Amino acid sequence: MMPAARESLLDAAYTALARRPWSAVRMVDVAAAAGVSRQTLYNEFGSKEGLARALVRREADGYLAGVERALALPADARERLTATAEWTASVARENALVKAMLTGCWSERLPAPTLSAVPSSSAVPAQRRADGPLPSPGDFVAAVRDRAVAALSAPGAPRADTAELARTCELIVRLALSCVAAPPGEGGGVAELVRVTLHRQPL
Repeated sequence: MMPAARESLLDAAYTALARRPWSAVRMVDVAAAAGVSRQTLYNEFGSKEGLARALVRREADGYLAGVERALALPADARERLTATAEWTASVARENALVKAMLTGCWSERLPAPTLSAVPSSSAVPAQRRADGPLPSPGDFVAAVRDRAVAALSAPGAPRADTAELARTCELIVRLALSCVAAPPGEGGGVAELVRVTLHRQPL
C-alpha cells in the first residue's frame, strides 16, 4: 500500500477519535472515510490495536518533529528552549493523544496501547515500527533533552559544560510538562515561566 493511503487511514482514525470515544470508532467507518476497503485497512494495520499503535506512533513522531523545528530556530539558546516548551504546551492542548503520551494519563475516550513492544507479523515496515516499543513520558523527557543538548551544545564543548546543559534542558522539558498537566494561570503562561527559569541558569 502507498504511504499516502496509510496516512489517509491514520487521518481518518484521528478525525473519528475527535468525534467519539475510541471504543466506538469502527474499522469499517475509518476505511470508508479514507476511501479504501476494510480489508485494505486490516492488511495495513492488522487489527484495531495495530491501528491505535500506529496512530500513537505517528502523533509521537509529529510532536518530536515540532521539537526539532523549535530547536532549529535562528535564535539564541534561551529562546529556542522557550519555543520548545511553548510547542510542548500548545500541541498538548490541541492533541489529546500527545497530552496522554506526555503525561501518562490516558482517558477512557482514547486508545491506550501497551507501551511495550507487541509481537508483529506485519510485512509493513511502518507497522513493524509501530508494533515496537512506544514512548513513555520518561522517554519523551530524555528524547527532548537529548535533542536540545545536541542542538545547543558547542562542538567540542567540555563534558562538564554538556552535563550542565543537559540538566538545564531537562529542567525546561519537565517545566513544560508540568504546564501540560496543570496549565499556568494568567501572567505570561509557559513562555514566561521558562524565561524566568532560564534567567537563573548558565547557558
